[in-house]
Amino acid sequence: MQMDKREKLMKKVENHLRMTARKLVKFDTEGETLQYLIDSFRSEFQCDFVGIIMKEEDLLVSKANSGDSVLFIKSLPLNVGDCSSNLLYTPLTFDDMVMENDQCALIELLKKEEMNTWFTVPLIDEGASFGFCIIGFKNNIRLIKEMDSMFIEFGKDVATAIRLASKKESEKRKILDVEWISRNLSLNSSLEKVVEKVVDRAGKGTSSKFACIYLYNEHDNSFNYQPPSYGEMNVTEKININNYVLNDYFPYIEKVGGPELTVPLVVDLKTIGVLHVGQKGKGKFSEEDLELLELLASHVASMLENAKLYNDEKNHKIRLHSLLEYQQKLVLETVKPNSFDGITKIVSHYFSKNVILFDRFIRPISYHLQGSKMDDLSYLFEKATVEIVGTSRGGGWLQLENNEKSEIIVWPINDGIDLLGYLAIEKDKDGIDEFDQIGIDLVLNIYSSQFVKQKLILDAKEQVKDSFINKILVKSIKEPDSIIQYANLFNWNLFDHHRVAVLSLVLEKDEATDENILEKEARKSILWERLKKRITIHDNDIQVANKKDEYILIVPIAKEMNKPKVFWSSFYERVKKWAKEDHIHNHVFMGIGGITKGLEDYYSSYQQALQTLNVVNNRFRDTCFALFDELGGYALLHGLKNSSVTNLFTSKYIDPLLKYSKEKNADLFHTLRVFLNNHGNLSKTSNDLFIHRSSLLYRIERIESLLEIDLNDPDHRFNIMLAYRLYDLFYSAES
Repeated sequence: MQMDKREKLMKKVENHLRMTARKLVKFDTEGETLQYLIDSFRSEFQCDFVGIIMKEEDLLVSKANSGDSVLFIKSLPLNVGDCSSNLLYTPLTFDDMVMENDQCALIELLKKEEMNTWFTVPLIDEGASFGFCIIGFKNNIRLIKEMDSMFIEFGKDVATAIRLASKKESEKRKILDVEWISRNLSLNSSLEKVVEKVVDRAGKGTSSKFACIYLYNEHDNSFNYQPPSYGEMNVTEKININNYVLNDYFPYIEKVGGPELTVPLVVDLKTIGVLHVGQKGKGKFSEEDLELLELLASHVASMLENAKLYNDEKNHKIRLHSLLEYQQKLVLETVKPNSFDGITKIVSHYFSKNVILFDRFIRPISYHLQGSKMDDLSYLFEKATVEIVGTSRGGGWLQLENNEKSEIIVWPINDGIDLLGYLAIEKDKDGIDEFDQIGIDLVLNIYSSQFVKQKLILDAKEQVKDSFINKILVKSIKEPDSIIQYANLFNWNLFDHHRVAVLSLVLEKDEATDENILEKEARKSILWERLKKRITIHDNDIQVANKKDEYILIVPIAKEMNKPKVFWSSFYERVKKWAKEDHIHNHVFMGIGGITKGLEDYYSSYQQALQTLNVVNNRFRDTCFALFDELGGYALLHGLKNSSVTNLFTSKYIDPLLKYSKEKNADLFHTLRVFLNNHGNLSKTSNDLFIHRSSLLYRIERIESLLEIDLNDPDHRFNIMLAYRLYDLFYSAES
């Protein structure tokens, strides 16, 4: 009889559990499922307490309860480690725990609640424990141990019902989220509007304190913060990336259980950015949070990309229009006088940065500052100059650090052949984009045309100056009043004392190899043009001109400061240094005439400079320059020019030597000069000429025979030396 009653009870409980399990799977939410479960337990078993305890990470949390157990509910959640590990996977009773004698915080709470009889039902689905259900009685109730297997199966059914309810809830949330997306976002929305809606939904949907979006910038390989954001955050404006492993920059990308959560925004398998949330209000980010962010990311990624493209296109149109206005302003400025300053000001306003223009000699000729002080200008001058001097002057652009927020970028300005100057612009650390580069290219072309135009004007002035100077370097000056008026145009007082110098440029043999005469003269002309610029910049009071193939310098006597040798030595060294800067190997020779005291003296000083240059070429190639006043005997011979006696005397001794040297390929002219310079010493002469002593004696005999002289005769030797000096003074250039 007792067995029949026991079996009936077990059958009744089994039917109840089966019916309950069937109904549990019909509910749409986890809350409804759990609530029906505890209500059915209380009504069927008439227990004093029913609780559903769920495992969330490392905590045991009460999800639903019924009955008088205030202390028990208030004491939750509990750490999993403080409770028996058997609670999650094994059905337990109060007798089991008494026998095991384990320390368990949950059992202690049941004791405090005076639950004399209780048992648990683990909720397990596919091997994973969701938690357990606990049923308690304040009275002593006899439990049927044989029903363990029945409750284990019921626990699996409950876990399945909870999983299904959670899945239904998740699907419902997705439907609601999709409806929200369709209501709040459209393809026509602006980038800022899309971002605002998405981060707001992400932040509130995951209970985060902040949410934001970073968009990938291919140009500089970085993730850039795209405002606005949700909540308050210390946002990193820009995240530079060195590799494409997102975990290195966003540690919680698609990873739950942390203080932050990030999901990628992907369009056509291409990451265009990330959606990032942080500081969850309670607990850590869960799978539900990840699902919400992934749903938002999958639906809005294409919208963000479209909005970004639309925004970029809109900005491109605005910038193109701005570029067009910028170009028009630059072109209009080119017709104005002193256009460099106007152009520089326009460039400075366009980029909203400091701008400096240098000429090819690194001399600042124009600048415009944006709120900077003159001290800053000096710093910019210094840094840009150091960078330009230390860098090749070829194409491309140079870059140097200025401070933490900006840098100076320097571009060379050229006309396709010659370097004309440098443009220096202070820019942000982000550098320049394609539109900035177009703006730079425009102004470089404008500056180049202005430099060329300036050069044409200067060339015209130089031609006028050359013509005017040629008029005063003649024996008989015509129209002196006209010449004085021309001089006034160049702020030049002709009646101040001056010296006329003639400069000669001789290319070294390796520079002249395989070049015809025209090519050589072209190289010399280029060198001379650059020297003229250098000399003019060094001292604008020095007049520089061309007279046919001669290079003329007219220098005020005041520059010598009563020390002509010191001044001209220093000036010559400068010119020689400047001539080497263009990497054209050459030698510079200079003859300096006497002092002018009146208009008619310029021709005399010019002739003296020419004759001094002849002497320098033949006698003073080591020093490479000389003043007419220091020529000594040569100065006395100066008055003999254009004399028929001089011509006959020189021809008698020099012409036979030149003719023989040309016909016989034996340079008797040079041999005799070296012999005389060595005071007739045969050993020194043969060494200097690199010939044998017997060969030298043969040449000496031949010379004496040609000229009908005796070189041991002092008078004959004097005549020969005089002939050489006259030749050096008057005829060597013609030869």
